[in-house]
Amino acid sequence: MSLIEIILVGIGLSMDAVAVSMSNGMAYRALPKRKWPLPPLFFGLFQGLMPLLGFFTGTLFARYIDRYAELLILLILGFIGGKMIYDGFWEGKEETVEKSLSLKLIFFQAVATSIDAFAVGIGFCAMNVNIYFASFLIAAITFLLSLLSFLIGRKFGDLLGNKAEIFGGTILVVLAIKAVL
Repeated sequence: MSLIEIILVGIGLSMDAVAVSMSNGMAYRALPKRKWPLPPLFFGLFQGLMPLLGFFTGTLFARYIDRYAELLILLILGFIGGKMIYDGFWEGKEETVEKSLSLKLIFFQAVATSIDAFAVGIGFCAMNVNIYFASFLIAAITFLLSLLSFLIGRKFGDLLGNKAEIFGGTILVVLAIKAVL
């Protein structure tokens, strides 16, 4: 597999994380600057880790992961997005918004957006791929694109005001529904 192909795979795998990062940027505007790199860091780490796990477990658990991946994504992103929409309509307080982007929430977002990378790792078993280099490159691409989209989301969040959390939650719900279609 060529460098260009790995870069394209990395860009493709990062798109869910990019959408979630943009939603986070819009919805959690009270997040202190020192914490801005956390979500992209988690997304990059998981996007890089999952192909490694998929590569080394091979097809042992592939059929179970494939069978339930869409349901897991639907439940995790659907719940998080629904909560954001609810909070946007009924809470909307800056103090509670900052607290709600916890490490636990970021962890679940990172897991939900990286499940497909596990399947890619299984596919890498059948190809001539340096899995360590590919995983590193996928992680770096995801981190950079997620950070950029988080910053763009912050700008949109400033423009949208309190409606940003509703809009961000709607994006997550759409991603959740897309996973099962």
